[in-house]
Amino acid sequence: MASVTFAAAAAGPFTVRVACIGDSITYGVGTDDRETESYPSRLQQLLGDGYEVGNFGKSGATLLRNGHRPYTGQPEYTQALSFVPDIAVIHLGVNDTDPRDWPNFRDEFVQDYLFLINSLRSVNEDVRILIAEITPITSDHRRFCSGTELWQREIRSAIRTVAEVADVQLVDFFTPLFRHPDLIPDAVHPDSMGAMLLARAAYSAITGDFGGLSMPLLYSDGMVLQRDCPISISGVADTGSEVTVKFAGEKRKTMAGTDGKWKVCFRPLPAATGLTLEISAGGESLVYDNVAIGDVWLCSGQSNMEFPVRDMIGKNDVLASADDRNLRLFDMKAKWRTDNIAWPAEAVDAVQKLDYYVDTEWIPSNRVTAEKFSAVGYCFGHMLRDSLDVPVGLICNAIGGSTTESWIDRQTLQQDFPLILKDWLDNDFVQAWARGRAAKNLDSKNTGKYRHPYEPCYLFEAGIMPLEGYPIKGVIWYQGESNAHNFEVHEKLFGLLIDSWRSYWNNPDLPFYFVQLSSIGRPSWPWFRDSQRRLAEKLTHAGMAVSSDLGDSLDVHPRNKRPVGERLARLALHYEYGYPDLVPSGPAVRAAEILDDGKVMVHFNWNEGLTTSDGAPVRTFEVAEYPGLFYPADAVICGDSVVLSCKDVSHPRYVRYGWQPYTRANLVNSSGLPASTFLVDITDTAAPCCGCVL
Repeated sequence: MASVTFAAAAAGPFTVRVACIGDSITYGVGTDDRETESYPSRLQQLLGDGYEVGNFGKSGATLLRNGHRPYTGQPEYTQALSFVPDIAVIHLGVNDTDPRDWPNFRDEFVQDYLFLINSLRSVNEDVRILIAEITPITSDHRRFCSGTELWQREIRSAIRTVAEVADVQLVDFFTPLFRHPDLIPDAVHPDSMGAMLLARAAYSAITGDFGGLSMPLLYSDGMVLQRDCPISISGVADTGSEVTVKFAGEKRKTMAGTDGKWKVCFRPLPAATGLTLEISAGGESLVYDNVAIGDVWLCSGQSNMEFPVRDMIGKNDVLASADDRNLRLFDMKAKWRTDNIAWPAEAVDAVQKLDYYVDTEWIPSNRVTAEKFSAVGYCFGHMLRDSLDVPVGLICNAIGGSTTESWIDRQTLQQDFPLILKDWLDNDFVQAWARGRAAKNLDSKNTGKYRHPYEPCYLFEAGIMPLEGYPIKGVIWYQGESNAHNFEVHEKLFGLLIDSWRSYWNNPDLPFYFVQLSSIGRPSWPWFRDSQRRLAEKLTHAGMAVSSDLGDSLDVHPRNKRPVGERLARLALHYEYGYPDLVPSGPAVRAAEILDDGKVMVHFNWNEGLTTSDGAPVRTFEVAEYPGLFYPADAVICGDSVVLSCKDVSHPRYVRYGWQPYTRANLVNSSGLPASTFLVDITDTAAPCCGCVL
């Protein structure tokens, strides 16, 4: 990319002419008043009197010259050339997604775009040209799944190629609107607020004004940076600003790009404390004191992760050791809780703008700060601190009642599960409770217009994107209550969630440890718990902590959180930190086989010292010959296995355990860790009788 000289209004009568070339979006379709609210009109207001902005948008125009309405064949094209612009902002390509155009003429797109650029240069060889990545076409479009979603991605890629070949500046019209589909009500045309976002993007691209030096949400005094990996420091500054970063006795310099973004990297560092991070650009400076190098974990999910230390069983014992300046907490709390109330207008407006979280900063753990923090997260972090003796940073970003789909990025759902995006408040893929609560918060008369934290993609866009890929060691997750109506859908969503976050953090091996749903009187939960167990076996760099022994028959928020956090810590310590002697899990079913005498032997991993949690006989095993016709089985521990017998089933084919919504299952190993709810097939091959007496 060539260096960019930014246009500025000169003293005297000279005016910089800016031609906005495009289709109906440039013209202003979708705005309330195109004369004042189209993006070129808004751009004129932002640039001021030193500029003259011309709107040369043509509804329906294609970039392709063999398209159904080629821009270069329209009067607006001739008018744009006659304007002899000093700057041209081109936004074409949306209409080229039409099945009449892209499938037939995609090979001509780059050369046709170069023709347009060269024609502008022919009337002014010094013209500065900016080409825009096209605005998003949303999943509500009637052709979205039949080609539009894929073709708009291909067109965006082609536009990036044009920018490189033609040596022109690329301006991003896609990202500002992509996480605001509400501002594209007809799936194509941004409304007045959306047009304003485009105007601001064009203004910053033209002037280089990105508001000066700014850093992502997670930068504050006391921050924890991830150890033993390259330390990436990134932010925003005005284009062309020299950025200087000083850290740990080293200095890096770079320049802010035409998109305002900059990044520098420092070598990996071991655990450390008391460091200072200094950043300066354009006469501004930011200094962050008491920076630590350690391990950073994101604690996320819904209310059982959000559940605070102050409400847990044994809080006084936990808080007795809470004073720890190297256990650091970043607590992202919602401005507006999703209680069973209609939100006031200011809440609806804030949520609409993705302004959902209270401002916060890194704080050290003490009795006051810890009692407000996630109980599961705190107990997890405290155990890591005791075991590792390095600084630990915990980011809690958990929202009560939130759905799995609300935490997944939009691109992933558009490509892999677009149906869940359709009319989500009347969509059976989304749990009815979540839809009902959202309608209550929004007041049902407004639900078609406004956004909500339970909406697919919302919490990713409002709560994960602002983290800006801040390096982390891993994730602990406690969620599922708001998806337990349909475990089959959740199985798909959960894999997409993990893939989404690993892609976002650019780490395909990002550890992801999650909590299995607990016990409560909800009929679908045994199926859901078993589904989670199977997911844990299938997913890589992932593990599950069982919590069914800690449930409450009536309360979806069981209060005994310390064992949950510590079970998650066991998983992390065993698999991520090289503690092979620390048992990470309770007995995990491996197989079930028929014995010669007709009994069933169930084999487990992590099976050393099988026993029961209460000293009573093993409970809740069942067997069946036919699916759905289960009978209680007598069970006895035989070494590291369990042997079952049931007089009501002559030819057992299936075995299940803990298959009650609120279960009193009691099988544990010598570490006191419980076995999961499970349902498995029994192998037909008969094994020798084990000799156990039932």
